[in-house]
Amino acid sequence: MDLELSGKKAIVTGGSRGIGKAIARQLAKEGVDVGIAARDQGRVDSAAAELAAETGRRVCPWACDTGDDDSVRGMVAGLAASLGGVDILVNAAAKVGGLTAPPKLAEITTDEVWDEVNTKVMGYVRCAREAAPHMIHHGWGRIVNISGLAARQTGSTIGSIRNIAVAAMTKNLADELGPLGINVTCVHPGMTRTERTTDAQLEVAKRNSIGRMVDADEVAYLVTFLASPKSVGINGDTIACGGGTRGAIHY
Repeated sequence: MDLELSGKKAIVTGGSRGIGKAIARQLAKEGVDVGIAARDQGRVDSAAAELAAETGRRVCPWACDTGDDDSVRGMVAGLAASLGGVDILVNAAAKVGGLTAPPKLAEITTDEVWDEVNTKVMGYVRCAREAAPHMIHHGWGRIVNISGLAARQTGSTIGSIRNIAVAAMTKNLADELGPLGINVTCVHPGMTRTERTTDAQLEVAKRNSIGRMVDADEVAYLVTFLASPKSVGINGDTIACGGGTRGAIHY
C-alpha cells in the first residue's frame, strides 16, 4: 500500500530514542523529511545522523524542552524553516512510564504531578499550537499524540492522569481542526521494547493477548499509517497498541 507520504514534512518530539526514534525512522522510510526534537543536543544530533544515513532522507535535529513555551516556539519555527513546512506532528516527548514503581498516594508530590502534566499534556498542547498554523495554511495535516495504556488501567495515579488528559485533548483538537483538513489521533502504547527494556519487563509483558512485548517499530507502523492521507476516516480516536489487554472489552 502506498501511504502517500513521500515529500511530506514531519516533526517528531522525543525523537532521539525509544518509540519517538522508531517513528521518525518509519516516516523517513516512507519518504518523509523529518525534524526530531529532544532535550539533549548530543543525543538528538547523533540520532539524526544515524537516521539520515539509514533512510537517505533529510533528518534535522533540534534541542528543545517541550515544557517551555519559548523553546517550543523556536523549535517549530526552526524546523519548519529547515524542512520547508510542517505537515505532520508526532508528540512523543514525555517521561517513560513503567521504569520505576509508581508512587503511592502519600508519596505523590505536587511538583511531580505538575512536572508530568507540563511535559506530556501542556508540552503536547504547545507543539500542536505552534504546528497547526502551518497545516491550516496548506489545508492538510496530521497530529498523532503518543499517550499510554495507564489511561485504561490502575496502578499509576500520575500516569493515568496524564494519559487520560492526552486522550481528551486529542478529541477536542480533532473536533476543532478536523473541518480544516487536520486529523488528530492518539495512540496508547503498552509496555514496549526499546533500548531501555529489561528482561524483567519482557516477562511481565507476556501477560498481554499476544504473549510477548510489542516492539517500538510495531508502534511506529501504526503511527505512520495514522500520519498518512490513508487514515482520513480516523479522527479524534484513541488506538491501543499494547498487544491486547486480557479480559478487557472496550467499545
